[in-house]
Amino acid sequence: MAADIKVPTLGESVTSATIARWIKKAGDTVAADEPLVELETDKVTVEVNAPEAGVLEEIIAPEGAEVEVGALLGRIGAAGAKAAGKVIEPKSAPATAPAAAAGVHPPQTPPGPVARPGVAALPAAAKMMEEKHISAADIGTGTAKEGRISKGDVLEFVNKPPVVPAPPAAKPARTPDAREERVKMTRLRKTIASRLKDAQNTAAMLTTFNEVDMSAIMALRSEYKDAFEKKHKGVRLGFNGFFVKAVVAALAEFPAVNAEIDGDDIVYKHYVHMGIAVGGANGLVVPVIRDAGEKTIAQIEAEIAGFGKAAKDGTLKLEQLSGGTFSITNGGVYGSLMSTPIINPPQSAILGMHKIQERPVAINGQVVIRPMMYLAVSYDHRIIDGREAVSFLVRVKESLEDPRRLLLEI
Repeated sequence: MAADIKVPTLGESVTSATIARWIKKAGDTVAADEPLVELETDKVTVEVNAPEAGVLEEIIAPEGAEVEVGALLGRIGAAGAKAAGKVIEPKSAPATAPAAAAGVHPPQTPPGPVARPGVAALPAAAKMMEEKHISAADIGTGTAKEGRISKGDVLEFVNKPPVVPAPPAAKPARTPDAREERVKMTRLRKTIASRLKDAQNTAAMLTTFNEVDMSAIMALRSEYKDAFEKKHKGVRLGFNGFFVKAVVAALAEFPAVNAEIDGDDIVYKHYVHMGIAVGGANGLVVPVIRDAGEKTIAQIEAEIAGFGKAAKDGTLKLEQLSGGTFSITNGGVYGSLMSTPIINPPQSAILGMHKIQERPVAINGQVVIRPMMYLAVSYDHRIIDGREAVSFLVRVKESLEDPRRLLLEI
């Protein structure tokens, strides 16, 4: 008996995916739990494994097709059975094919209305067409069952504004250069672009800057990093753990920075799920440290190290990428001296870390050289006032410049 291969549950708010590639071909023998196909979602790439051992009898959803949760991807037959070796091509599949019925949408341009002189019209529509001297060919395919023309189709045709010819192009289309390469955007990259643009369009986004003297943290890290790594079994002491702790403490004092807007309501979060932006193989992703305020610096550093490795390997899970209440991004690892981070919706603020650079600063009337870092907080002015944003960043700065404040919770 054949076993169905279906799209699994993809995580919070993710209802569809794109077939990135079939790892196995129709007719291949597969083992139970062996990866068969890769699905690309808005957030990560997900592998779908074989539900049982046998032969990949049929591929229903081709590469590039968009599929919904629960859609049928293919079938596995018994190991001893003869494989059909069949792949349903997206352009040849009829409208009533199982793939379409199961929520599979082949990646092809949807056909527009086709003028069909002999198409049937519903009685009311036919009468109106006769009165208006309109033929079925003028309207084309109708919206009623089996393409029949409805009265609404006729009214829409009658009331349709005249087509205004497009103005001539200001300049001819650019001729592609042989040295150029055109690559289709991945689903993840398109989602990143859409979400970041939506954040700019929706939020009243402002950014405030400050700078922090990293001397105290660098001295603390230099003194204890070996003992820390030994005690915590290979976990390295970095700067991220201090930043997360400093942000958690500041969010407790300024809860609006950790809140979000939901319709006409402001939702205050009495917990911190900290998003940490990391670069992955396919773009920037923001995995989340759950309940960051309840974790030690060692636990935080271990999770962040795990996120970085999983992002490079493409093994981040969907549940690791949802539910964040505040985010931290570190452009300094790429050499950025100062930048304006973009809010990660529906969050209301994000902290940007930057490169540590030795600079002359005035301290107690003396010019000294100190390792300085610029900090930036972008925030949604609809929910966070400037006073709150500036005070929040100052509190982060104070905690980093004197880490003892984190220990004493002051």
